[in-house]
Amino acid sequence: MDLSNLKPAEGSVKNKKRLGRGAGSGWGGTAGRGHKGAKSRSGYKIKAGFEGGQMPLQRRVPKFGFRSPNKVVYHVVNVGQLQGVADKIGKSELSFHDFVSVGLVGKKDLIKILGDGEISTSVKVEAHAFSKSAQEAIEKAGGEMIKL
Repeated sequence: MDLSNLKPAEGSVKNKKRLGRGAGSGWGGTAGRGHKGAKSRSGYKIKAGFEGGQMPLQRRVPKFGFRSPNKVVYHVVNVGQLQGVADKIGKSELSFHDFVSVGLVGKKDLIKILGDGEISTSVKVEAHAFSKSAQEAIEKAGGEMIKL
């Protein structure tokens, strides 16, 4: 067997429906388009969202608010969680990749360390932002902060 004698499975290929080829075909005359109206004409096209003259949903629904394209969204990690991450990994230096590997943040997230909770050991932390209370808590424990 080679490419020259390949054929589709028996019954898997049907002939194309040939519209407008005479009354005997069953699809002559109006060729399945019905009588008159825009849909029966060639070149008929409908705009996306058109609802037959009724006010479209996109225009009926009230619009409000604004989403700034420049807004920076941080994923929050609390100081209390740093101890758990450090214990889990077994390191005193926590990089961005450590937070991702533990599953606290995604690899495209920005991290902000907030001051909720307590930390007892000194930890070197890499993050995109730190709150003042988090800075105080980490420095109080003898740790260090590195901004990415």
